[in-house]
Amino acid sequence: MTRKQRRAAFIVLGLAILGAAVGLVLYNLSSSIVFFYSPSDIAEKGIGPGERLRLGGLVEKGSVVKKDSTDVSFTVTDFGDSIRVHYSGILPDLFREGQGVVAEGELEPDGSFKADTVLAKHDEKYMPPEVAAALKKRGDWQGDEDFGKPHTEKYGEGSYP
Repeated sequence: MTRKQRRAAFIVLGLAILGAAVGLVLYNLSSSIVFFYSPSDIAEKGIGPGERLRLGGLVEKGSVVKKDSTDVSFTVTDFGDSIRVHYSGILPDLFREGQGVVAEGELEPDGSFKADTVLAKHDEKYMPPEVAAALKKRGDWQGDEDFGKPHTEKYGEGSYP
């Protein structure tokens, strides 16, 4: 084998090993590359207690209970399943019942969700596209077709409604 052939074989072998490593990493991360899970997704996938994830959906009307100035609990729903969320901290100004929310934290053994971060939608016409898609998929969506699209998609770059 000549020096040129050995170098080519070494490069091909190195690329094959690198490709296999990248493939294994992507395969193992494929289930966790999700912006959030809806309550129905959590029930379907059988996600267990202690697993860290993001929970997304709508805050169920009449479910918000404030225990003191920073402790609050509320229910997140996708109109199929619901999960009770407990949060200790200051809620975003835009947090309201009936609005889209994404909570980061982990599932508790009793089936509730202990959140350490709560994110709310940014204006009255926006819902995270993933929440809108989950609602449409379940057949519970009754909004307009532009709902969930950023303003730049609806009105053009630099435009405001």
